[in-house]
Amino acid sequence: MKYSEIMVRYGELSTKGKNRKDFIQQLGNNVRHALKDFPSLNILAQHDRLHVKLNDEDSDKVIDRLKGVFGIENFSPAIRIEKDIEKAKEIATSMIKEQFKPGMTFKIKTRRQDKNFPMHTREINDALGGYVLNNVDGIQVKMKNPDIVLEADVRMNGIFLSSSTIAGAGGLPVGTGGKATMMLSGGIDSPVAAYLGMKRGVKIDMIHFYSPPYTSPQALAKTKELAAKIAKFSGNIQFIEVPFTEIQEEIKAKVPEGYLMTIQRRMMLKIADAITKKRNCKGIFTGESLGQVASQTLESMMAINDVTNLPVLRPLVSMDKTEIIKIAEKIDTYELSILPFEDCCTIFTPPAPKTKPDTLKARMFEGNIDVDALVEKAVTNIKVTNIGPGDEFLNNQEDVFAELL
Repeated sequence: MKYSEIMVRYGELSTKGKNRKDFIQQLGNNVRHALKDFPSLNILAQHDRLHVKLNDEDSDKVIDRLKGVFGIENFSPAIRIEKDIEKAKEIATSMIKEQFKPGMTFKIKTRRQDKNFPMHTREINDALGGYVLNNVDGIQVKMKNPDIVLEADVRMNGIFLSSSTIAGAGGLPVGTGGKATMMLSGGIDSPVAAYLGMKRGVKIDMIHFYSPPYTSPQALAKTKELAAKIAKFSGNIQFIEVPFTEIQEEIKAKVPEGYLMTIQRRMMLKIADAITKKRNCKGIFTGESLGQVASQTLESMMAINDVTNLPVLRPLVSMDKTEIIKIAEKIDTYELSILPFEDCCTIFTPPAPKTKPDTLKARMFEGNIDVDALVEKAVTNIKVTNIGPGDEFLNNQEDVFAELL
């Protein structure tokens, strides 16, 4: 079926009051950015719906891209015809025949923007529905929960017919919830946390700590590629590489073994705090899940949070690993996350880290290192990379596994 446009329906943003216009404008901008490599499209964000006029672009590719845009409840590919009810009957029947299987039911749902059109809503429903009944063998009308709903939208510039509804990503348009940073490791959890933060409308910059030679170039490339996977939900991402080798070596040399992890995480959060404030962001996201590892107990979180007054946001805090993996598979980050390239969180890990560290002791042990100088040096030497959807940083998968063997 050759479609002429896609009608996009708003989700949660449709409940917004005075800010509704701003939310719709942001969604329009996000859709334009997501579809920027389809030059012939015409995108119009209106009060009730957003319209993507295809102008002969590939509808399947556009649909696939729209599925990842937050703020969209659902959307329907549509065919525009002139305001000719006989032509509408033929196209409506063809659309339903394409979907119909024995035993299916249908109904017609009409909206009439053009009040000068000679037929009223009920008359249009009856005309289209009657024609379908007479020309699709075995189909029946069902007004409540039918298998197929054919929508007829009578506008000033024609009749638009659609018969399928495709689920969108939901949530709020990225950019309407402010801006934050994300402490992105190479594991399963943090990309999922970033995805969930974006779903609430937050534009996220990624902060990644790397420690050569203890961490490999492949580990860094893997994390950049994870950012590229997430970028399809938000547009381009600022990826911030933070050198962390010197800090980890200092902590290893001067901090008691049981507190190595706590002080390391405190230093990471201090640096993230400095970068976040410097970039005018309003919070820090992490991939922590309560009780999953030693650094994610309530006592550890309290001792680590002690270094910042910014909101530390943990979308995964009440999820178990099975739930997190399910989302990771859905957003296509899981297989990449489990590639066994170590990140800096796994090096210098003590055999028995404190699961209930004392905040006052953490402050005292932190005094063994020159915190301010180390933080300043790390922030000064960050490297920022602009990462877009689909960017590649690792070798192809066969080469990666060959290297691992």
